[in-house]
Amino acid sequence: MRILAIDPGARRLGLAISDPSETIASPLGVIERSAWKADVQRLRKIVEDSAVGEIVVGRPLTLRGEVGAEAREAERFAAKLRAALSVPVVEVDERFSTVAAERAMRDAGSRAAQRRARRDAVAAALILQPYLDRRSRVDPLRGP
Repeated sequence: MRILAIDPGARRLGLAISDPSETIASPLGVIERSAWKADVQRLRKIVEDSAVGEIVVGRPLTLRGEVGAEAREAERFAAKLRAALSVPVVEVDERFSTVAAERAMRDAGSRAAQRRARRDAVAAALILQPYLDRRSRVDPLRGP
């Protein structure tokens, strides 16, 4: 099974996916948001085609670790996903993932246009990798 990460934004959903061993996160792509029905249909296809067994949704807490407007919107998004899809959906703190993604791509020499196109998918990978790392430390059967 694989784990899908989603960095939900108002205009785009950044996507990343784990390898089958649930060890390495890789950017998958970006979905330009439209109507909820179309968005969930695209996500359902990814879940089915990629054998996704769990979804991680980034929830951006404030600098103080509090729930703000963006985090509440991510919570609503995750709740709708739980109702629409048959896989577990968990929420994780994703403060700074988009900023970190932008910085990593700039440091790697990506041009501005390339960064805009991939930033949300890279941010999703930056949300997913620590989640995968924590799981492997907690579950000794998964191993490093």
